[in-house]
Amino acid sequence: MDNYNTINEVLVKLFNDIMEIEQKAIITEEFKDISNNDMHIIEAIGKKESKNMSTVAKSLSVTVGTLTIAINNLVKKGYVNRERSEEDRRVVLISLSQKGKHAYDHHEKFHDEMIRATLAGMNKEQTEVLVKALQNLTEFFKGYGKKDVGKTDN
Repeated sequence: MDNYNTINEVLVKLFNDIMEIEQKAIITEEFKDISNNDMHIIEAIGKKESKNMSTVAKSLSVTVGTLTIAINNLVKKGYVNRERSEEDRRVVLISLSQKGKHAYDHHEKFHDEMIRATLAGMNKEQTEVLVKALQNLTEFFKGYGKKDVGKTDN
C-alpha cells in the first residue's frame, strides 16, 4: 500500500476510534458520573484562574446556553464551582473544584501517555515532520469548517 492510502486508512480509523478509546481510558470507575464531553469541558475550564462562560463556550465552539446546561450538571456533581464576578455581577465565573482538578489531572495523564506513545522511537527530525503534518491537518479542518458543506466547486 502506498503512503497516501496508508495515511487515509490510518486517519479514518483514528477518527472513528479516538472518541471511543478516550472514553474507555478516561471515564473510569472514579469518573463514571461524567461523559467524555464533560471531561472536555473540564479541560477547557482548566486549573488556573476562573473563566467566564463566554470564554469557555467560545473555546469549545458551543453557545453559552449549551454550556450552561452542561455546567449545571457539573456543578451538581461537584466538579465545577460557579460564582458571580465581584467587578460585574452579571458575569458568571466558573472554576474547577478539587474533584474537577482531579478529573483534569486524570485526563491530562491520558493525553501525556498518548503523546509519549506517539513520539516513542522518533528522532527530532521525525518529530518535526509529524508536528508539521498535524499543523497542516489542523489548518485543513479550520478552513473546511468555514466552507459551505455540500457545496460543489463547479
